[in-house]
This record gives sequence, structure tokens and C-alpha cells, in this order.
Amino acid sequence: MKQLSLDNLRTFVSVIELGGYAKAGDFLGRSQPAISLQIKKLESQLDRKLFTKVGQRHLPSADGNWLYPKAKELLELNDNIFKSLTPAPLSGRLRLGIPNEFASTLLPGLIGEFSKRYPDVSLEVTSALSRDLLHPGQRDHFDLILALVNPEQQTEGEVVLEDDVVWVGDSAHPLVGSSIPLVLAPDGCMYRSRVIDQLKQQTFAWKITYTNADLGGLTAAIQQGLGVTALARSSLPRSLTLLNHPHLPKLGKVNICLFNQDTQHPIISKTLAEFFVSRLKSS
Repeated sequence: MKQLSLDNLRTFVSVIELGGYAKAGDFLGRSQPAISLQIKKLESQLDRKLFTKVGQRHLPSADGNWLYPKAKELLELNDNIFKSLTPAPLSGRLRLGIPNEFASTLLPGLIGEFSKRYPDVSLEVTSALSRDLLHPGQRDHFDLILALVNPEQQTEGEVVLEDDVVWVGDSAHPLVGSSIPLVLAPDGCMYRSRVIDQLKQQTFAWKITYTNADLGGLTAAIQQGLGVTALARSSLPRSLTLLNHPHLPKLGKVNICLFNQDTQHPIISKTLAEFFVSRLKSS
């Protein structure tokens, strides 16, 4: 009787869910060649091509899409057996503070994985401006904080990634006219301050056309042609595109930092922090 390798199936599922060999390797702690070898072994055993390469991306083939839900079922059955025999040793509430734009791009993939590992842990998430999350009167409300910090600013947080601040827009609405329309978060937002400071140093006209604290609201406004905005490159939504225009100045760098101040559940906080580090560095 032939037997499928659950390890190879887990790699196969990770490639599909994370969008590529490199990201799957970062998540599973393996090199890209090792990931490629596992996929080839699975394809050889099944005598089916599971992925097709489009540019630099590996997309599931028809057979890959057919196998995906079945592989998920096998892995879930395997994991549930171990989960039943090994009760989760940790429980409690973990309070996470995170900037809105990263909540939109990082949390969807993280929450499911975290909940599977710690089903008895309640994750309480607050999205706000980095300035508000790190305010002395607010910091004690969180166990773990992900926040933006200017590179020249001293911080006790762990610098996970030095990222580029980039201009973001909708390819269907190119910049035209005699001024730059801006879609920005309210006062206190680091991106807003960076954009305004840089635009004040040049002579081309600009105006703020829309203000919203929520990334979803900003994205909707941009897709309606109301203007452009700025974000850290790693938080760029798939629905928007990077902009390169002669009237858009360089916006410099920003540090993405983790502040772990959880004394009640240090192991859980450390695990969630590792998830963030892995996803940010592979983005």
C-alpha cells in the first residue's frame, strides 16, 4: 500500500496558503530547495503536476486545487489526534495592539494558526495609530504591541524590519492635474506627518481630499479616484499598487517594532511575536 507523507502534504498546503515556495520555507523553517524537493516527491508519488509557474509565482494546477481540500482534511485529522491526546497547557487572554494597516494584512493568516496552537487563549485585538498604542497612558492595556517607530527615534522595542515608506494608489486612477490629491489618516499618523513634511519641501501643489483612520476606508477612497496615500511597503494591500511619479518625493524608512510586555503569558506572547517576525520578514 502506498502512503502519503504528511510532512510533504503540510508543505504543499503551506505553499498554496502562503503564496509561494520562499514564504512556505520561512514559515516551516526550511530552505526553498528543500520545499521544492518535497513538492517534487509528492508530485512523483501522485504522478501529477501540482503547481504551474507563472512568472515568479507557483500557482496550484487543476490537480493541485483538487488535492488541496483533501490534504487539509488529512492534516486536520492528524493534528486533532495529537491535540486530543495533549491538552493545551496554556490558557488566558492575550491583549494585542497593532496598527490598522497591519491588522488588515497580517492578522487574517495569523489568527487561524494561533487559535489552532492555543485554542484556550483568547486573543483581544485593538487597532490604532502607533502613537496611541505606545502612549504611556495606554501601553499597560496591551501584552504585545506592533508599532511603527521613526528610525532616528530611540526605542526599547525589537526592530523586526526596517521598511520603506512608499506611495500607494490605484492603477486605474493615474495622477493627473495640477495638484496631488491625498487620502490620509488623521493627525497623529506617522505616514501623514511624513507625507506632509516631504511635500512642503517641494513647489508642486497638493491637497488633502479625504481623511479616514481605517485602511479599508482609505482603500475605498483611493479606488474611487480620490487620491493617493503612503504606507509601509510590507503593509501594502493587494488591491493597491506602488506608485512612482516625478512629483511624489521619497518618503524614507520606518522601523516596524515589537514591544513584548506580557509577564502573565510570556510563552504565548513569544509565539505570537515569532509569527509576526516570520510573516514580516517574508513579505
